[in-house]
Amino acid sequence: MQLSEITKHLEKLAPLAYAEEFDNVGLLVAHTNDITGILVCHDALEEVIEEAISKKCNLVVCFHPILFSGLKKITGKNYVERAIIKAIKNDVAIYAVHTALDNHQNGVNKIFCDALGLTNTKVLIPKQNFIYKLVTYTKPENENQVKQALFDAGAGSIGNYDNCSFTSTGSSSFKGNENSNPVLGQKHILQIEEEIKIEVIFEKHLQNNILKALFANHMYEEVAYEIYKTENEHQNIGLGMIGELEQPMKPNAFLQFVKEKMECGSIRHSQFLASEIKKVAVLGGSGSFAIKNAIAAGADAFLTADLKYHQFYEAENKLLLADIGHFESERYTKNYIVDFLKEKITNFAIILSELNTNPVKYF
Repeated sequence: MQLSEITKHLEKLAPLAYAEEFDNVGLLVAHTNDITGILVCHDALEEVIEEAISKKCNLVVCFHPILFSGLKKITGKNYVERAIIKAIKNDVAIYAVHTALDNHQNGVNKIFCDALGLTNTKVLIPKQNFIYKLVTYTKPENENQVKQALFDAGAGSIGNYDNCSFTSTGSSSFKGNENSNPVLGQKHILQIEEEIKIEVIFEKHLQNNILKALFANHMYEEVAYEIYKTENEHQNIGLGMIGELEQPMKPNAFLQFVKEKMECGSIRHSQFLASEIKKVAVLGGSGSFAIKNAIAAGADAFLTADLKYHQFYEAENKLLLADIGHFESERYTKNYIVDFLKEKITNFAIILSELNTNPVKYF
């Protein structure tokens, strides 16, 4: 397989545009385009690179990016530099998905919810500044061609609906100069035409494709259009999720259930409340920033990781706050990546790493 073919599938799994701005996702290390096998892991440590080499895999797909912040030196003095040196010396490519998969509606937090059997799930913190709006104008006879091209390019998707648009009618005026070549009317003569206005929304990373489709299918020499950034939240993209248990549980029984399902070494939690647990918010990885969101969403419990001492006070006796461990909250992610790739790429070596890279141990 060619690396470029595989990365296309990975970008469908976790579109790079979904990643948080601080993150470092995508192809981190690459020296060859001919891929012999794929090893999927949680963390691309030096020992994981060695595992890939031993299993004849020259692409490592990891959840956490081994290269997170910039490197000024590569001397092998820390675990990051050693992993990168090992990969480069052995022509092993590294690709990370991280928050691109965190923000996906079927990604890390949906996997988390599914492991707990939560139903009626929805995104906890919908992504903002991600939905744009295109407005353009054309003749009625060109309407269907333009709209279909925009839909095919990814415009017009709202939640569970696609091919969404709005059209209105009006009149337009234009007059071409000596360099014009008008489809309608003549140069230097004011033209008044009945036109329709087409309005569609789209995810901002699709803008180039949307405009290419518009220009290729519009009947006019000069295409009039406007693009606006909206303040709409994207309900299907964002961090964390909230859902419901099939049956309410007492807090202690609930935490024991979570411990078993997520294979936790231990769980740190805020004080138990008298009420039962029914509505559960989750955020895989470090999620202290979402405590207020979980409370606002009416969650009875919020499961996440990496909570500090004073952050447990932020539960404010309004929910059960539980730190189940960073690795534990994301532990099934690599299995999901393997299953996705095996479905998309058949008859090819796609291997789940056997190494447990969780740096936290329990006594």
